[in-house]
Amino acid sequence: MLAGCTSASGSGDGYVSGDGTVTTYKVADRKDAPALSGTTLAGPQLSLSSYRGKVVVLNFWGSWCPPCRLEGPFLQDMSTSYASKGVQFVGVDIRDDGASARAFLANIASTYPNLFDGPDGLLVLQFSRIVPPQATPSTLVIDRKGRIAVRILGPTTEPRLAAILAPLVAEPS
Repeated sequence: MLAGCTSASGSGDGYVSGDGTVTTYKVADRKDAPALSGTTLAGPQLSLSSYRGKVVVLNFWGSWCPPCRLEGPFLQDMSTSYASKGVQFVGVDIRDDGASARAFLANIASTYPNLFDGPDGLLVLQFSRIVPPQATPSTLVIDRKGRIAVRILGPTTEPRLAAILAPLVAEPS
């Protein structure tokens, strides 16, 4: 489960921010992503399985998280530019209130779906035995067959994410 309450540096920023460590899993070692589903911040239900056949960038974020605020705009830009390559971005808003989360999404003009995890953290908990996203933000990249291919603990950058996506986009469904 995502840790909380202190930063990795111990500065008391109210979140645990990873250092951007990237773990890439060989095809043979990839585990199936859980059957994640829930309510989006826009209201409709969403099931991760509906994106089978696409590469999914699953970003765990909170409006209260400074690195998340830095990632948000370029993730939105990438979601638009990578859609034609079969890549779907999905956000998971954690430990947040709906109004703050929706304001954050409006500020970055987000167009991709964002699940609301709410205070119980049940969506994040589904990953705890597979590949836990242990920092805020964290990003999981899921291959076209629904398996977790990459985990990024902490903030990432547009060039790093582009390099991660390139080989996954080239993989067959």
